[in-house]
Amino acid sequence: MKQLTHYDIKNKQQQFPITIVCDAIRTPENIGMCFRISESFGVQKIFLHESSPSIENRNVQRTARNTINQIEHETYNDFSQVIHQLKKEGNTIIGIEITDDSINIQNFNFNASKKIVLLLGSERNGIENVDLVDATVSIPMYGRNSSMNVIHSLSIALYETTNQLSVNKK
Repeated sequence: MKQLTHYDIKNKQQQFPITIVCDAIRTPENIGMCFRISESFGVQKIFLHESSPSIENRNVQRTARNTINQIEHETYNDFSQVIHQLKKEGNTIIGIEITDDSINIQNFNFNASKKIVLLLGSERNGIENVDLVDATVSIPMYGRNSSMNVIHSLSIALYETTNQLSVNKK
């Protein structure tokens, strides 16, 4: 068995109708990893709150590597306004959040939506206004801890979402 290098691997490059909205994420490394994981899963666009670390931040750039240049992104200052605009454009807003109405992520039908927004809450406070979302999904956890890093949650959500959307295209 031989371990493959980046030069040996040819990914099936594909883009999905997925947008990420980062609701006031404060940690530069989380912003950088958001770009990196989003690019890996074929996300179309990322929205960053103006209070989040800038893409010029050295830690954001180091963590994102070159993916900042590979994925469309925009900064916003009014959470409600950006969510209402995305809804007007035909997106289903799905919060990755534990609520009393959350659906286990593997039971959520991502194929029911033509365009998807995955909404990430801030590390400390979660989603600013959870009442604006169309649905919330949660990730089943089996340890004592009830939450995980926001980017780990995004990774799992993107895996499940793109897996469902890919199966539908076959």
